[in-house]
Amino acid sequence: MADITKEQVLETLKTVRGPDLEHNIVELGMVSDVFISDGKVYFSITVPAERAKDLEPMRLAAERVVKDMPGVKGAMVALTADKKAGSPTPPPPPSQAAPHAHGHTHPHGQQQPRAAKIGVPGVGAIIAVASGKGGVGKSTTAANLALGLVANGLRVGILDADIYGPSMPRLLKISGRPTQIDGRIINPMQNYGLKVMSMGFLVEEETAMIWRGPMVQSALLQMLREVAWGELDVLVVDMPPGTGDVQLTMAQQVPLAGAVIVSTPQDLALIDARKGLNMFRKVEVPVLGIVENMSYFIAPDTGTRYDIFGHGGARKEAERLGIPFLGEVPLTMGIRESSDAGTPLVAVEPNGVVAGIYREIAAKVWKQIADTPQRSAPSIVFE
Repeated sequence: MADITKEQVLETLKTVRGPDLEHNIVELGMVSDVFISDGKVYFSITVPAERAKDLEPMRLAAERVVKDMPGVKGAMVALTADKKAGSPTPPPPPSQAAPHAHGHTHPHGQQQPRAAKIGVPGVGAIIAVASGKGGVGKSTTAANLALGLVANGLRVGILDADIYGPSMPRLLKISGRPTQIDGRIINPMQNYGLKVMSMGFLVEEETAMIWRGPMVQSALLQMLREVAWGELDVLVVDMPPGTGDVQLTMAQQVPLAGAVIVSTPQDLALIDARKGLNMFRKVEVPVLGIVENMSYFIAPDTGTRYDIFGHGGARKEAERLGIPFLGEVPLTMGIRESSDAGTPLVAVEPNGVVAGIYREIAAKVWKQIADTPQRSAPSIVFE
């Protein structure tokens, strides 16, 4: 059977009527770019923010007609709220904009700063692991932090929010495709006692993800809220580097308990780390602390320590900013080799020195979360 095409999907979506009940959602320009990979179809529908909750049946209808197409194995369809889409009426003032059932707001974040943030049922606390730039070992830190929390007796999940460059499948040695419940809710993958969700499970590793901001936002929130996480004490979110759409979506629409910033000792990396710190502060997300990764190098033959990137920069920056310094993680051949092999040190060498460092960092992070009363989030029901 020939591969499904974007044109076929759009033609099928013309059978779904828009909010005006006269024109279809394609004619109204409500459908985002359609992305197809391995027989699965991904797209979002942009709807007026004030009507988003009422238009959930339209999303379900679009998802259903695409799933029924010959050759389609599954569909991920999400609503993206916009003040103008699909409606000829003037946009309401910002004070009337409200998040819809899936927690989206205006894609440019122009909603009131104290809008309700919808949590994830069963998940106690959500923490973000972020960095101002790439190449500082953020994903490796996120994976080992999550495993450190598991080692400390907690129920933990990890969401790989790096849509463009997902790394958790490789870091945690997980392959295959997740299963679905009733064709909608996704079962997370599991390894090393962690529940894991990543775009890397849904799209082939070599596939180039060419998505605009609203599409990234939709996919991220669907991976967060339409996954059967079960009961978790903490969900660790591995953020992409920088301060873009994903970071703002998470900060503005998800009740984050806090953020962990990963940096190296270099001044350049610290400058970028400050950008991440400032972003979370502006959106009122607590910064749980800084981890100095690649803090020093330990020679594998002699055990001699070398401060090849300088040393102590992140600790000094944390002191200057008045935020906790969570710990120093050395650069060792073991961390690099275990990350490449998908055998994280905390899981395979739990009594090692490096595993001990990650467990201590995890304990400091969890103590801050446990000592801070979390704002309760409303439950959401999947129908």
